[in-house]
Amino acid sequence: MLNHHPLTRWLFGYEAQRKRMLKRAPEGPLRDFLSVPFPPLYTPLNCIPILAVDFETTGLDAVQDKLLSVGCVELNHNQIKLGSSYHQIINAKGSLKANNVTIHQITDDQKDQGQPLAEVIEQLLKRLAGKVMLVHFARIERQFLRQACLELYGMAPPFPIIDTLVVAKRRLDKRDVAYDPSELRLLALREKYDLPEHYAHNALNDAIATAELLLAQLSERSKGLSLQQLIL
Repeated sequence: MLNHHPLTRWLFGYEAQRKRMLKRAPEGPLRDFLSVPFPPLYTPLNCIPILAVDFETTGLDAVQDKLLSVGCVELNHNQIKLGSSYHQIINAKGSLKANNVTIHQITDDQKDQGQPLAEVIEQLLKRLAGKVMLVHFARIERQFLRQACLELYGMAPPFPIIDTLVVAKRRLDKRDVAYDPSELRLLALREKYDLPEHYAHNALNDAIATAELLLAQLSERSKGLSLQQLIL
């Protein structure tokens, strides 16, 4: 359908929504974020300013659960800028459940020494301004970031996203051969491209791992690609 075409979404979605929201956004981090235009759709892939982002959370429900940590790193001109790395644990309300701690390895003591959500989201929005967000499995990052913005600013801005899971799924679907959904996991895809193992469920490590995966995916076919061919 027409409204699913990337160009239509861009003209009547991301950029239009950004401009509309800028007019009524409160002074502060959200307004600063909205003041910077998103990269044009025709931007060549190697010229797109990208921020790889990953969250650790207390669960999968963005309304009921909480953000626990944020990790991000810049990706530009096909290079991961490790000097731009940012990782911060968030001082979320309530006690953590033992089964969650086993996964993300963030303890109550570490959480209690973390920064307030407002400060962490402000830092993230500063880094995201004018960039495309890169994630693996966009639903988590998109929903939790939107919810955080709603809580802090009363509105949720648009976030143009590239999803390495979707990039992989599109290629698998083109083969018209059945595949196991587990093949789309970050670790499985990295193994497919002979990328080294990484310490998973750490927000910064997973952000870097996602950036590395995108570079591997693009190495197969990066010539002539532009933002509109990858954007969600």
